[in-house]
Amino acid sequence: MTACAGPTPDVVRAPVAVPALYDATVTHVRKQAMDRRFGHGIYLWLVDIDALPELPRWLAPFARFEARDHLGDPQRTIRQNLDAWLATQGVDLHGGQVLMLANARLLGYVFNPISVYWCHRPVSADDRSAGATRGALECVVAEVHNTYGERHCYLLRTDGSGRAETAKAFYVSPFLSVDGTYSMSLREPGERLAVAVTLRQGGATALTATVVGTRRPATPAALVRMLARRPLITYRTSALIRRHGITLWLRGLSVIRRPKHAPQEGVQ
Repeated sequence: MTACAGPTPDVVRAPVAVPALYDATVTHVRKQAMDRRFGHGIYLWLVDIDALPELPRWLAPFARFEARDHLGDPQRTIRQNLDAWLATQGVDLHGGQVLMLANARLLGYVFNPISVYWCHRPVSADDRSAGATRGALECVVAEVHNTYGERHCYLLRTDGSGRAETAKAFYVSPFLSVDGTYSMSLREPGERLAVAVTLRQGGATALTATVVGTRRPATPAALVRMLARRPLITYRTSALIRRHGITLWLRGLSVIRRPKHAPQEGVQ
């Protein structure tokens, strides 16, 4: 479902250097039925999906970006799949730059609770003459995954502050129904990363999730340091989500039956 918090400004911002790593903290605050808060350290990649990082062979298993981990046909590229899905939403980027914020596949495994794509228009002649290397923002895509192997994409037309709203249309937490409205803050990262998603149900805030972090250079040395500080982060993230769910169940929260999900693409 497409939602809009106002038209995307027709402006060209300063170039974002990619690839980049973000040393970050994710925080979840639950307000519905039970007050509970938890947070943990993570790191995320910001990449140009047309120029994915090329790491030394010995380091490559610790950071892979593969189409099978995102929307669409695993036999095509991430870019081809994103363009194909955007076309179903009436959007054509005409080859404009797309930046993706996501976890990389690490030692054969990845789980992305949310991947964010900032989709730009091509650079116009006037913009190029002014020194711009990318066009204005066309839209943002929030690709949400659950722990049942399903995913759903939300097309967002963010305002000048990177904010948008959209109806919830996908089962994520087994303790939250598929209704309500997401308010998302998805300003494109710079030196700082700040992403927030708030779910409102029945006129009240049910859940708020935030990710805040600081840019680090995406060099082999920097990645090695991150791997040492936050080892096996994709495995740890998945395990913590499941542990959190078990804790809520043991504290008496009822599980809501998962509805059948209709994939948005031909391959899920």
